[in-house]
Amino acid sequence: MEDNRHILVLVTGVTGYVGGRLVPRLLHKGYRVRCLARDPSRLEGRPWKDSVEVAAGDVLSPETLAPAMKGVKVAYYLVHSLVGGPDFHKRDLNGALNFAFAARDAKVERIIFLGGLADSSSELSEHLRSRQQTGVVLRSAGAPVTEFRAGVIVGSGSLSFEIVRYLAERIPVMVCPRWVYTRTQPIGIREVLEYLVAAIGEPQSSGRILEIGGADIVTYGQMMMIYAQVRGLKRMMLPVPFLTPRLSSLWVSLITPIPAAVARPLIDGLRNESVVRDPAARRLFPQIEPVGYRTAVERALVRLRASRIETTWRDALSTSQSGVAPVILTTQEGMIVEHRLRAVPAPADEIFRVFTGLGGERGWFYMDWAWQLRGFLDRLVGGVGLRRGRRDPDELRTGDALDFWRVEAIEPGRLMRLRAEMKLPGKAWLEFKVTPRQESCSMLNQTVFFAPKGLFGWLYWYALYPIHRFIFNGLIREIARRALLAGKDPG
Repeated sequence: MEDNRHILVLVTGVTGYVGGRLVPRLLHKGYRVRCLARDPSRLEGRPWKDSVEVAAGDVLSPETLAPAMKGVKVAYYLVHSLVGGPDFHKRDLNGALNFAFAARDAKVERIIFLGGLADSSSELSEHLRSRQQTGVVLRSAGAPVTEFRAGVIVGSGSLSFEIVRYLAERIPVMVCPRWVYTRTQPIGIREVLEYLVAAIGEPQSSGRILEIGGADIVTYGQMMMIYAQVRGLKRMMLPVPFLTPRLSSLWVSLITPIPAAVARPLIDGLRNESVVRDPAARRLFPQIEPVGYRTAVERALVRLRASRIETTWRDALSTSQSGVAPVILTTQEGMIVEHRLRAVPAPADEIFRVFTGLGGERGWFYMDWAWQLRGFLDRLVGGVGLRRGRRDPDELRTGDALDFWRVEAIEPGRLMRLRAEMKLPGKAWLEFKVTPRQESCSMLNQTVFFAPKGLFGWLYWYALYPIHRFIFNGLIREIARRALLAGKDPG
């Protein structure tokens, strides 16, 4: 492999979806990486944090950019202000202008930018026009720019794909405004990252606008139907031509977690075709083979399989409870993820021993009657219930049955992950992880993963969430209490 240690790369947008995935790939290629972050503490918990330099700065504060640019050869501009409010286009252009002049003054050899794919000769939406104008501004100071233009990026965290995913998951009969018939050329996140990394080593990409897309051209309606087929969901589409972008955005905000203020500029842009017209990227990077849309969806959803859940974790939580909520509920990878954190003044081994002792004759420590009731109801509908117990009262192995769970992973002294085998409208996992912090003090992380199947799966989660929240809050408290008592017991 080529020695790239002499090349210092600056990455902006590292707390975002693309930037956060780009950094480890650059490190894997041997590049030295410096990350620009407004709040460096948000990088805590990233597995690559100790392998990069971190510069505190903001593209909207030009005085912070010169130190960050010092010694940099290649700079990635992956900043997007869409979620910051209605004047996102002004902030995008101001930030790009500051960045361009700072790069020129620091003699940066190349800026690499990821923008939006659309025919610039057509009447663009404000969002797409802003993305393309950002590229123009980055070029204005004279530093060479490689601008990749992509449409829908297939992967969790990409807002356009999130709209498609949530609508397909939650709505059995999908209302179809005119934009669902617009053609697009979605591309998998893996190929986007490959293009971004490969550009450093391809001098002919400098000063170019390169359109990138997947192997298939589909409509947004076809995207939703293919997604539903991959997930095993039966869906129908009902054409409704009178839905304006404003009404569509309100509808999307009602059905999905995406606010209307964010959804509206995106939906307004869906009227513009995002299809590759210039195949230059394929000629410059023949080693990159974009996959079809169905394959990209299947690849994204493989994280729902039991053996791959760990690869989806992007745990940016702090290493202590200071400033971090004890309960954090998010959705990622088509999955609801609920973290609970608790600092416990007990050794990690003792906490591990307590949570691996759950189930069987010992029960579930807190509101055990509720666990028993859940097991009874599961048996009524043909499930396994709690009748299986556990193989050994103290020892667990990967693959063991544990009441209505299956032990999916055990890491001695650190982690236990259980996969639910009760009847559910989706798939669920329960994980306990303990990390030593100081002498005789540890951080306990209890996480529930739920991958709902269809609208009923989402309704199931939110209908039972109040009682689940109560039970799981009590469970982590009880584990902490028992571990503390065990540590004080001289016997």
